[in-house]
Amino acid sequence: MEKMLEGKVCLITGAGRGIGRATALLFASEGAKLVLSDMDQQPLGEVVSQVKDQGGKAVGVVGDVTADGFAEGFVQRAVETFGPDIHVIVNNAGYTWDGVVHKMTDEQWEAMLRVHCTAPFRIIRAAAPYIRENAKRERAEGRVVMRKIVNVSSIAGTDGNAGQANYSTAKAGILGFTKTLAKEWGPLNVNVNAVAFGWIETRLTQPKKEETVIEKDGKRIPIGVPKEHLDVFRLMIPLGRPGTPEEAARVILFLASPLSDYVSGQVIKVTGGW
Repeated sequence: MEKMLEGKVCLITGAGRGIGRATALLFASEGAKLVLSDMDQQPLGEVVSQVKDQGGKAVGVVGDVTADGFAEGFVQRAVETFGPDIHVIVNNAGYTWDGVVHKMTDEQWEAMLRVHCTAPFRIIRAAAPYIRENAKRERAEGRVVMRKIVNVSSIAGTDGNAGQANYSTAKAGILGFTKTLAKEWGPLNVNVNAVAFGWIETRLTQPKKEETVIEKDGKRIPIGVPKEHLDVFRLMIPLGRPGTPEEAARVILFLASPLSDYVSGQVIKVTGGW
């Protein structure tokens, strides 16, 4: 059976850990040519090495998706490595910086908008010339080549979540962007969809501990969820458990593959029934 992403150039952000890592490895098994990013060199290098050891093709780009110039450099690395065509973009990179509204700083608020909305917008804008020109050429030749954009959201964005006004707002924002781009780029045969995850087992949803932090811009940002909240969440999930990164990645693969060629502008909740 032909692999679903055979020869497709796929860009995935936040690929060093969790859902991004699982997505990269799954895409590699389906024949993708991978351009992967992460803030941290070590986990990113490990994923790239694992893909290559298994006979796949991958290149890593270390950097902060919110940094000026990152998007252009990320896309350019893809073009220089695999040629002037991009088939799949997965905007997965992100983190949380929780706080109740009356104690939230401007910095906390803006940080979530930058990583979950502005960064995906910039990456897609940087890739636009390659996606659009190839699509127009194919249309003139009478050919149809489907391309895919998958934006990662959260049920915090669809339903809200106390203590996460900034994160919820940003994750809702990427849904509006997804639906708008699906309308703009549908004529170019680009499927644009989003996945809204519930509780998936990653470092962002592990039990909160004092040493559980993300270091960014010289700050140590606490991540994780209080254990008592996780106990309540488990009771709210009909399947009775959180999802694994591998289970999350399979939904992203569906949206990146030919299986979803007539699916666009949609938000798929992946929550175990929550």
